[in-house]
Amino acid sequence: MSPVHDTLVGVPSEPITVTRTRTPAGADVATLTFDHGPLNLFDQSMFDALTRHVAEIAADPPRALLLRAEGKVNSGGVDVHLFQGLTPQQGADLWRKNFAEIVDPLEALPCPVVFAAHGLTLTAAFEIALACDLILAAPRAKFGLVETVVGLTPSMGGPQRLAERAGSGRARELVMTAGLYDAATMLAWGVVNEVHDDVDAAARALTDRLADGPTRAHAATKAIVAAWRSGGVKHADEVTSEVSGPLFDTDDLKGAVVSFLEQGPGNATYQGR
Repeated sequence: MSPVHDTLVGVPSEPITVTRTRTPAGADVATLTFDHGPLNLFDQSMFDALTRHVAEIAADPPRALLLRAEGKVNSGGVDVHLFQGLTPQQGADLWRKNFAEIVDPLEALPCPVVFAAHGLTLTAAFEIALACDLILAAPRAKFGLVETVVGLTPSMGGPQRLAERAGSGRARELVMTAGLYDAATMLAWGVVNEVHDDVDAAARALTDRLADGPTRAHAATKAIVAAWRSGGVKHADEVTSEVSGPLFDTDDLKGAVVSFLEQGPGNATYQGR
């Protein structure tokens, strides 16, 4: 269900909306949209709304999720007022909360998650993008982890996830220089998966296509990659049989095998079960 925007004068609208739609084939797709003023700043209301919506999505997962934004930019970053006066313990608690309630649940969703960057994507928004499975960008999009301008380092998983995609040297460069990097550079580094002139349309089409796919197999892929991230190839090898074996009992695999044998590849349809 989609939250309703409050249109009363002087009453702020919901900073994030979530809509649920279905593909022509009937697959459930969720779209989470940032829509919080001209800069889509991550203030407390934005973090609270994101936490709430991520929990709702995790409780009732779609077959694919798209994260996108309205406005000129995806996000100008975090409202620095959130950091003012924090003690070291409060700062550590803030990051633990964001991992536990935003980053970790997003990565653990048993479905593909796509992020569409149409414009400037800074700090928290970029770190959230790096927690998604696939990132699509418009040619004009720019990315940055610029926390050093306030004496901080990115602390929602950005450096390590950037290092995973682009290498540790690139991660240190991007964070330490606090530079802005365009979509072409991010594509060349392997951070962005695709660049499209109409990134919103491309991201919606990709999300729909993934939603129509073998959802249980996609979840198994994510589990195998997560095992590699936490324990290397050997750990991923050990997990593979545990998550791949049960796929042989799914309707999707059984039906796809029959379809392949009778009609050839590319003709199977999936129900996500």
